[in-house]
This record gives sequence, C-alpha cells and structure tokens, in this order.
Amino acid sequence: MTQTPLDVRLMNALTVVLMTLFVSAVLTLVMMWLLRQPVFSLTVIRIDNELQHNNAVTLRANVAPTLSGNFFSVDLAQAKAAFESIPWVRLAVVRREFPDRLRVRIEEHEAVAVWGSEEEVRLVNRQGEIFEVNQGDIEVEKLPRLMGPPAQSAQVLEAYRQLSPVFERLDDVLAQLELSSRGGWRARLESGALIEIGPGPLQDIVPRVERFVATVVPAASRFGRVIQSADLRYPNGYALRLYGVSTGGSDLANKTTR
Repeated sequence: MTQTPLDVRLMNALTVVLMTLFVSAVLTLVMMWLLRQPVFSLTVIRIDNELQHNNAVTLRANVAPTLSGNFFSVDLAQAKAAFESIPWVRLAVVRREFPDRLRVRIEEHEAVAVWGSEEEVRLVNRQGEIFEVNQGDIEVEKLPRLMGPPAQSAQVLEAYRQLSPVFERLDDVLAQLELSSRGGWRARLESGALIEIGPGPLQDIVPRVERFVATVVPAASRFGRVIQSADLRYPNGYALRLYGVSTGGSDLANKTTR
C-alpha cells in the first residue's frame, strides 16, 4: 500500500482547516446580518399580570428607554433591574418571547405598615422589607407605624403581628411599635396609652405583655379610668398610670403580676 507523501497530507490538512475557517466566518457574518434585521428588534413588552399600584403603559414607558439590543442581545438582568427600580415593584421576572418581545411578570409590594418617622415616606411589606414610595401614594393613617433599626424591620413586623391581638383584649389597637437601638420595645395604642415593654426577644416580651393585659383590666376598672401609660420593665410587676388618677402612694405604682 502506497503511503501518501507528507507534503500532500499537510496540504490536505491545511485545506480542511482553511475551509473550516471560511465556513465559520461566513456563518458568523450571516448570523450577524440576521441579528440586525428589524424582525428581531424588540417591539413589545408584555406585562402578564394585573397590577394595583402601577399600570402596564407606565411601566413600559419607564423601562423601554433603558433597554438596548434586540431579542437576542438584550440584557435580561438589566431589564429586571429596571423594572424593580420602579416604585411598588418588589420583583420582576423577565423572559424573551420569539421573535420580538419581552414578557414580564411583576410582584408588587403589599404595604402592611409605615416605617420610621412621619417625615419619611417608607413602608413595610408583608415580608418585612422596607421600601420607598412617592408622597401621597397611600393613606398612611390606615396603617400601623413601626420604628427601629432598618436591618431588623422583619423582626419588628413579627413582633407587631404577635402583640397586636394581645392588646386587642384591652379593646384597643396597637398603633405604633418601636424597637430601640439598645433592644428595648415601646408600644403606643390608638387610645394614646404608652406602654414601655422593655428589652428582650419575642419569646420573652409577648408573655410579659400577656401578663400585663390579664391583670390591668381589673385595676383600670376599679377606678373607671383609661390607661395613660404603663412600664413593664420591672422584674415582678409593672408601674401603671391612669388618666385622672395619681399613682403617688397608690398600689397602682407597682402592680404585681406574678
């Protein structure tokens, strides 16, 4: 069997390599040409679900100018970030739909409380996350006010959820709950009563408030008065002040709860 000369084999191999490179270059040029065709330009941004605080027209108007590229080259992460930068948008899921559109599903924040001082325009969603909105976007008077270190907003919201039904036993509403930077809890009721709960984790402060509520009703009823303030930071009881009643020398000054 005659062996093909080395120079012929090298020439054949070089020919294969050059043909491969040529075909790859042609395919690349064809692909680049196709990608530039108008048929693949993004012409539609479709919002898949109904929204409460935004509308599809406004969302598209805000996001479309920030997008670049076509169906194949658009940066989905950039599109997602653009949607999530819009007030009330908590989460956006963006995907391509051939040949010229984006489909988006939006999850909006559901406000359950106001966060911070009255000068701030921040809310807390049901996940305990703080988010900002435009002034006048919501009637804050209908929501409780939570305060504390922003990193602990979820903890403050959970405390509100656990303490709110306890204070309802007083025929009152927990209107404001605050966690200080030192870990102390303070509640203000809709009636105006200020309750110094004191420091501690939820498993400590909830039973503390439950004991207070269980014993304060008879004390307040005895005088036919409304609670003005209470301090639960005593180890074995609490200090109580009623509207129109002086606590000087009274057993209301240190009501034993155990």
